[in-house]
Amino acid sequence: MEGRADKRGGENLTVGEEDAGLRLDVYLTCRDAALSRSQVQKWIEKGLVEIDGVVCRRPGRRLKPGEVVSCDRPEPVPYRLLPEEIPLSVVYEDGAILVIDKPAGMVVHPAAGHGTGTLVHAVLAHCRDLSGIGGELRPGIVHRLDKETSGLLVVAKSDEAHQRLAEQFKKRLVRKAYQALVFGDMREETGRIEKPVGRHPSDRKKMSALSPRGKPAVTSWRVAERFGGVTLLDVRIETGRTHQIRVHLTSVGHPVVGDRTYGNPGRIGTIRDPRVRKILQRLDRQALHAWRLEFAHPLSGTPLRFCAPLPEDIATVCEELRCSTTS
Repeated sequence: MEGRADKRGGENLTVGEEDAGLRLDVYLTCRDAALSRSQVQKWIEKGLVEIDGVVCRRPGRRLKPGEVVSCDRPEPVPYRLLPEEIPLSVVYEDGAILVIDKPAGMVVHPAAGHGTGTLVHAVLAHCRDLSGIGGELRPGIVHRLDKETSGLLVVAKSDEAHQRLAEQFKKRLVRKAYQALVFGDMREETGRIEKPVGRHPSDRKKMSALSPRGKPAVTSWRVAERFGGVTLLDVRIETGRTHQIRVHLTSVGHPVVGDRTYGNPGRIGTIRDPRVRKILQRLDRQALHAWRLEFAHPLSGTPLRFCAPLPEDIATVCEELRCSTTS
């Protein structure tokens, strides 16, 4: 394959023998790791790709040796959301990625009922070096945390970083660890939950471990500390299903403290010690925190590991429980 700049500002690519028979969209995607196949298909359908000087709008067109493919890449357009100056706890940042310790109460991505004040709005204001994701000047959200879950998130600044991070998540190469304060005394010191997670059979707003169309999900846990009636767990997930940790822990009888969706509101009344009940009632969100995140840098491949201590609200509750159970 040979490449040279064309008069339209793109690049001419000469199809070699080794690429003969490839689909046009696959060929262009393979030439640049920063491009997604869906993005290339959109360019082709918009008439931005030519073969031997003739516009080709068929992503599945098979290529022949010696044909010259040219693509007039559009410049990234401004994202439709407006930046908002919202404080961020930045753990790490370089030209490709941003690692953030998200506070509880912040929604990651705009959705119905959350059109402003999201992590995306904050990142748009914080980053002045976004190079574009999918043709838009926006941050690349590779994974998410629930609104009331605090902790570490990695955000991509460029298409290439976004694609490579997404590939790591897809291949389960990213390691994520959480801490969860749950109701009950765990019988064992460690455990593993393997139950499919999918949409709740009757409540479409919830997930369930009893869904007939659930996808495989694996959660491992280890007791970090016991407080008598409640337990602090170190939790690892091998899959990233929606609400997986909360659903799995509830399914084995140990819902996350403060979880209004999957927890039993009356569960706190089963705590015998009135001091412990009073302490737990101070939490106004689910006691779940993403404290460790490990992955390879999307561009350099360097192994990265980040840690974020328990936020003040959960840490304070744990300290008060610790003092209560030892007094």
